[in-house]
Amino acid sequence: MPQECAIIGITCNPLKTLFRAFRYSGIASIAAGMAHLIYKICPRALWQEAEMAGVFHGAPIDHADGYIHFSTAEQVAETAAKHFAQQDDLLLIAIDATSLGSALKYEVSRGGALFPHLYAPLELDKVEWVRPLPLGSDGLHIFPELPE
Repeated sequence: MPQECAIIGITCNPLKTLFRAFRYSGIASIAAGMAHLIYKICPRALWQEAEMAGVFHGAPIDHADGYIHFSTAEQVAETAAKHFAQQDDLLLIAIDATSLGSALKYEVSRGGALFPHLYAPLELDKVEWVRPLPLGSDGLHIFPELPE
């Protein structure tokens, strides 16, 4: 039921206000069961440029789309197969999704799945770890064990 806000004298619905604050805070995605860690596959040379700059602005596809693409643990192997097939000298970068705030949005993408997209540069202090993503003899990338 709408109520008048005593402080600023406007009528609002407290539950809607609380929901909006929750949704736009970035907490909603995590509370809805989104992963703590999200992953970026990146060519080593591009990541080295980011390390020198102190920030990652994304790959060419990220620039074209207007956000930095990430994957969850469940999605990253398919992302590698689809977008990085047979590519070597790649890195797998784990990012703390909870630290990215409202700039991180989970949006419908491939197959109707929710993919994490960052609408801001990635500050490198948000990175949990960086590991090589080698190719196996079968031409598929070899992933470390990832928490689900």
